[in-house]
Amino acid sequence: MADTSVLEQVALCYAPFIDRECSVMATRLSAFPLKSGVAINVQQFLDAVAQVWPLEGGKVSLNVLSESLLQDLIGAEPSANLMVEVPSFMANDPALSPGLQALHARGNVLLLKGRPTEQLPRELLPCFTYSIIDLAEDRRLNQGTVAEQHIASRSIPTVQSGVRTMAELDQSFGRGVAAVVGWPIDGALVEPKSKTKQDGQGDLQVIVELIHRIDREEPMEKMEQTLRRDPTLAFKLLRYINSPAFGLRVEIQSFAHALMMLGYQRLKRWLALLLATAHKDSKMKPVMFAAVRRGLLMEELARTVGDEEMRSEMFICGVFSLLDRMFNQPFSQLLKTVPVPARVVQALGEGNGPYAPYLDLVRAVENESPFDVCDAAEKLLLGTGEVNRALLTALGSASKL
Repeated sequence: MADTSVLEQVALCYAPFIDRECSVMATRLSAFPLKSGVAINVQQFLDAVAQVWPLEGGKVSLNVLSESLLQDLIGAEPSANLMVEVPSFMANDPALSPGLQALHARGNVLLLKGRPTEQLPRELLPCFTYSIIDLAEDRRLNQGTVAEQHIASRSIPTVQSGVRTMAELDQSFGRGVAAVVGWPIDGALVEPKSKTKQDGQGDLQVIVELIHRIDREEPMEKMEQTLRRDPTLAFKLLRYINSPAFGLRVEIQSFAHALMMLGYQRLKRWLALLLATAHKDSKMKPVMFAAVRRGLLMEELARTVGDEEMRSEMFICGVFSLLDRMFNQPFSQLLKTVPVPARVVQALGEGNGPYAPYLDLVRAVENESPFDVCDAAEKLLLGTGEVNRALLTALGSASKL
């Protein structure tokens, strides 16, 4: 078993890289050292990352907030799917130039983080694929004309970090950035422009009806009649259940077979996942991405402290925690249409109850706020290492779906 003691020394957070089609093109993994002056083993760190993002897996951008660990990382040989973010002040360090050029030659994508205070050496400029500029520091926010923006264009394509709302996402792409980093899930809900059926909601009626029927433990015949109204739903549900993340040893071939193998409650959790990922609006992709990982992370956080019922409810709580964003309705209305456990209603509709502190912890992880992560974990009597292991397990499970 790999040594994971490194997970006791850092606080891990994550965020998506989102392209112009609103698809998630990579994940940013931020690592904050918990104690200054403590050496962190770079190989242990890379081994922990490789458990979730192996060489043949997806891309991850390492945002390491420890200068010594980042120096060791630059001198190591990370797999080619690992991208490395380098602060501009370190990029200008002549001692690191050979390591950066070696990483580039090996195929690792390098990202220049922050505005350089001086010109980069000419031989280093081609090594950086993107420049990461935080939204708060983007000087172009105050430039009003296309001509001025053209003059300010950079030789390295820009990735905008710190994006928190859909409006900020649209504005960033309007300024010509290549991608954004962040969670565009904040901002006040707005009223729909019309009373007509919103995109994707009509197709969700079948899922909601199935959840109701499963909640009432109705006979299989009635549920299969409901499912026949949407053949594509049956296909998607079986694809989820047969994914490696579910861990079944036999292939599920029908809805009846799924119910026989899983039972009502376990099947309900996967219908909940399907409900949270069935929206047809492409702008909802990052929100759906977050919802899946929230559910899996909350389930993992409950694994050592709760029974199967609690883990199932925590999963549903995380998965449903962004439904208000997806359907532009407050939870006070949404939770009247979908049957959810009382403790989930407390957390989502009232912001209290036993699951609310776990949701606060998940949000702190998403917000890349290590102090809030440690504070929320302490309130739950969880060690930072436990939170990190739960996070990596959840991200690994999500990658298999």
